[in-house]
Amino acid sequence: MITLQEAFYQLKNALAAHYDVGEATAISHELLNHLTGLSKFDRLLHKDQLLTQHQWQLYTDAQTRLIKGEPLQYITGIGWFMGEAFEVNKQVLIPRPETEELVHWMVQEQKENPSLRLLDIGTGSGCIPISIKTMLPSSNVTSCDISAEAILVAACNAEKMGVEVCFKIVDFLEEKNWDDFEQYNVIVSNPPYIPLKEKQLLHTNVVDYEPALALFVPDNDPLLFYRKIARFAQAHLAPDGAVYFEVHQSMAGDTQKMLLDFFDVVALQKDMSGNDRMIKATKARLL
Repeated sequence: MITLQEAFYQLKNALAAHYDVGEATAISHELLNHLTGLSKFDRLLHKDQLLTQHQWQLYTDAQTRLIKGEPLQYITGIGWFMGEAFEVNKQVLIPRPETEELVHWMVQEQKENPSLRLLDIGTGSGCIPISIKTMLPSSNVTSCDISAEAILVAACNAEKMGVEVCFKIVDFLEEKNWDDFEQYNVIVSNPPYIPLKEKQLLHTNVVDYEPALALFVPDNDPLLFYRKIARFAQAHLAPDGAVYFEVHQSMAGDTQKMLLDFFDVVALQKDMSGNDRMIKATKARLL
């Protein structure tokens, strides 16, 4: 058996060939926190404490999986979003900080609306609709996804966090299914937007583990979901409503241009890194 200090440095060194130093350090701290329940400070105070037999087994299994490229979030079953721990597995995308910015932007702009009716398209773990409902408890939130497995994860997260979200299993790309939806003040979506040709550029921990259905779009139609949602909004967005998107940074300009065929106002918003990663569209045209 090894001590807490030895476990940290062993894991950090093992991950050094696969991650940069900062990320290897962060992963090592987070895994040991998850396994022991001890914070970084507490582990420093008790650095000579030995891992239990059970902790050692979990630790060695996790180390093997991490070296193979599996994301830590799928190993621990937890993805953090807006300060909350969401259950995640390989049926759903791991929540990203950029998506937190999308939610924060939308909530700040809509928080004065006491009767907000909102639709989230592409549920995944439920991090977007659940966070919105948590921050805007008087809102009426609906969220849809084609994946029944994803909806199950999201429903479990909503129950755990004590919020009510209406989840729908639906293939949104099939326009005949749109009759099942009502009218909304806000539509929000972080849809699939990575062209298949970019698959080879992604890290193995994304390509080999996260659900392709939630990541990729055809090379010949990368704006597929944005165009469909824009068409949907013509009949299902309230006259004074707004649509908020997360977008591919290298296609933000193309996305904005396409959306101007459907909306009078389309505004780009930069993320924390200075990249064009979010769009707000308003004043939908009647086509």
